[in-house]
Amino acid sequence: MRRRTDGQTSNDERLNANRKDQTQDQHQGQQSQPEVKDRLSYGSVLFNIGKCLLLIIIIPPFLNYASLQREGQMLLPKDGQIIDVGLGQKMHLLCKGQGKPVVILDAPTGMSSDIWFHVQESVASLTKVCSYDRMGLGFSKRLMQNETTGTEKVWGMSTTGQMVDDLHRLLQAAAIANPFILVGSELGALNSRFYSHIHDVQVSDLVLIDPIPEDIFEDNQWKEYWYAKLLPSLQAKQFSAATGLSRMLIIVGVIKPTIQDESVSEEVIQRQKYLLCNPAHQSSAVDEHYFMNESAAQVRDITKFKQLSTRTSVSVITGDSFDQQIPENLNQMVTKLQKKLLQEFYPSANHIHVKGADRQIIYTKPSAISEHLKKLVSQRQAKQQSK
Repeated sequence: MRRRTDGQTSNDERLNANRKDQTQDQHQGQQSQPEVKDRLSYGSVLFNIGKCLLLIIIIPPFLNYASLQREGQMLLPKDGQIIDVGLGQKMHLLCKGQGKPVVILDAPTGMSSDIWFHVQESVASLTKVCSYDRMGLGFSKRLMQNETTGTEKVWGMSTTGQMVDDLHRLLQAAAIANPFILVGSELGALNSRFYSHIHDVQVSDLVLIDPIPEDIFEDNQWKEYWYAKLLPSLQAKQFSAATGLSRMLIIVGVIKPTIQDESVSEEVIQRQKYLLCNPAHQSSAVDEHYFMNESAAQVRDITKFKQLSTRTSVSVITGDSFDQQIPENLNQMVTKLQKKLLQEFYPSANHIHVKGADRQIIYTKPSAISEHLKKLVSQRQAKQQSK
């Protein structure tokens, strides 16, 4: 037998080593293929999730904005007017009925003129009744910051002084006959008081519905409730409207309009839904609440500076039930300070207590307000006829 040489042996060893390396590489390649597939599938899942999130973030706000543009034209009340009040501003005024004295309605904090639906419909059978949207609310478009008129520098944006200036120019531009009956609720009551003290000749009767006592913002518990609890909830509504979430929640029935009983027309219901989805309206509602402290201070100063004319009668309408959304101790504080307000500034006011009513009296017990306003109108009309 021939013996293998050393060269042959080394060559065989190298060949065997190469075969082993190739076998190991093939085996490792087979093992790495599932790992690559797993990484690819994981990446595709993340990519799809990212696309879905992007669609959720972009599409609802876009669709909401497009819907608001269309609804803004369709839902403007048929009898409503967009009045040029000067200084580049336009405001929405809705008047119904005919006759004198005219009744002017100023809504609660952050609410549009629709809140007066029941009251306006009822009293319009006797005389002319006008409700309006404060600047930024409803169909009264607020000017952008670079378009401001300059009056905000005097009173401050979304404060009572500014709102009264707006209302005065609105009533003049619309040629509303005076003296008229001025009715206000909550912030609207602060505005009505301010207006009556400044323009007392134009107001024959002042009606305050659940007025906010200006001294209440001197209490730390109330300020904590107002700014740490109530205001953040309103800011959440604003964010929800801006992202289009409010529209989806309305569709599924989670959010519902404030006024929706059988006597309310479908147009009014749709208009409320439109405003719930409108970030501009919600933003102005937040501002009115945020600057309420300053509004209260302005009213406090003006009532001390200029007393109300003795020719102007004052009525105050409140419910005898506490608001369930407000802690009981704060409800008691409001009641106590309302009594102090009347004793200090309006001692001869006619105070009307409505059984079973709370702060939502405008739309839960509207007949109590309507009947009192009709009584005031009839008295003024009788006096006018006797002259």
